[in-house]
Amino acid sequence: MSEEQSVAARNHGRREFLKAGGAVTAALLAPTALTAEATKTLPGLPSNPVTPAAMPTRNLGKTGYKVGLFSLGGQASLERANNFDVAVPIIERALDLGVNYIDTSSIYGGPERWSEQYVGKVMAHRRSEAFLATKTKERTRDGSMRMIEKSLELLHTDHVDLWQLHDIGTMTDVNEVFAKGGAMEALLEMQQQKVVRYLGITGHYRPDALIECIKRHPFDTVLMAMNAADPHHYSFNDELLPLAVERQMGIIGMKVPARGRLLTTWNPPPLEEQKHSWEGMVLAPTAGTITMREAVYYTLSRPVSTIIVGCDTIAQLEENVHLAREFTPLNDTQVASLVARAEPVAKPSLFFRFYDRP
Repeated sequence: MSEEQSVAARNHGRREFLKAGGAVTAALLAPTALTAEATKTLPGLPSNPVTPAAMPTRNLGKTGYKVGLFSLGGQASLERANNFDVAVPIIERALDLGVNYIDTSSIYGGPERWSEQYVGKVMAHRRSEAFLATKTKERTRDGSMRMIEKSLELLHTDHVDLWQLHDIGTMTDVNEVFAKGGAMEALLEMQQQKVVRYLGITGHYRPDALIECIKRHPFDTVLMAMNAADPHHYSFNDELLPLAVERQMGIIGMKVPARGRLLTTWNPPPLEEQKHSWEGMVLAPTAGTITMREAVYYTLSRPVSTIIVGCDTIAQLEENVHLAREFTPLNDTQVASLVARAEPVAKPSLFFRFYDRP
């Protein structure tokens, strides 16, 4: 079967399982009826044969999936428009190096969803090698159903391993997704139909809303901002991280170098060119205070399953995989030292916690 025929077959199967109208909604209220609807069988978990020798692995929470310490994020080069010549080789090289988890989203790369396009170009022939995670920013069932249908089309697959509620930041977000007709209905329907394997939440704003989500539903994973500046403002370390550990969730760390603002290599633009993200402050008035190695090792020394980092070049990717391969945990004194060193640039490094929210 040619690649085109294979993709066409997957598209047909996808359309069949996305006929999630009134019958499936009713089935949510009648589990026995839903059993009859859910005839699809998911394939086994992905397996990249290079991973075990490439870097240490950890359990992705109670899923039991063995994920490499470094995973590929779907931003940076992977969200820039018309960037196939750069983004696709990064994804291919990541799999070659043993990366076995790829993160993307329906909003990365704007309305064209460039990130999912690039990932899909590789998934068309290497789907079985990567645990594939995407997200919906929509807060309604119907909006999220449209998102997952398009995600499957762009990713050239009939299922994703993890579907996540994107950017849960406030109680308004929580109440909207859990309301009647909210996004949680779509997540549950797609999981029951075996279009998605696991369910997760993501957030970087404040911990309270994510904590509430975990209390309302036994999500499999949480993708959270976790870097050395975290303890200084609205810390995720204090309550959210211990709760996720207690619930045996897969914990994915993001914003590890804070878009570079934590790093000594950061060269901030002139102040007059920077966008103001909170009253009286600019994003990054000075360079950061720690190295990429220190940033990565801080987060990996927390109880996370893996970290995701977006890469601009293959060289960056290779550096990150090398850091994961050579990782040894920091002791408490070393962790405390990094937190103290991050304090002068803590607000710029946690810029995502200071944006105005509705």
